[in-house]
Amino acid sequence: MAGNQDQFEIKFRLTDGSDIGPKSFPAATSIATLKESVLAQWPKDKENGPRTIKDVKLISAGKILENNRTVGECQSPLCDTPDTVTTMHVLVQHPATEKVLVPYLVVADNLIFLPDTEKKAASQATQNKCMCIIL
Repeated sequence: MAGNQDQFEIKFRLTDGSDIGPKSFPAATSIATLKESVLAQWPKDKENGPRTIKDVKLISAGKILENNRTVGECQSPLCDTPDTVTTMHVLVQHPATEKVLVPYLVVADNLIFLPDTEKKAASQATQNKCMCIIL
């Protein structure tokens, strides 16, 4: 958050550790507008970039932010202090026929995927089909 309470300095950390920004946003800016900004500034040399804002998940202070909320509503008193830049993590999740959740941690502004869980989760999603019948 910049020195003015109505403006937030925000940078967006991508999964490879690179950043977009920082850029100043008014407190009334919606999360959907932040996602549009990420789409517009997405590095052209990165593969598998988001196509729409539905592909983008923004995480701040360990919470996935909802499109209809504003930056001011999502501020964290522990993380967003005056004269600092707020880091929001960006996850790209393309729509798929089956969603697979990949466990991750946010530690010291770094997004860490838990080891081997991505491959295991993907293989379990294809192997574990429910065959329940409800009468």
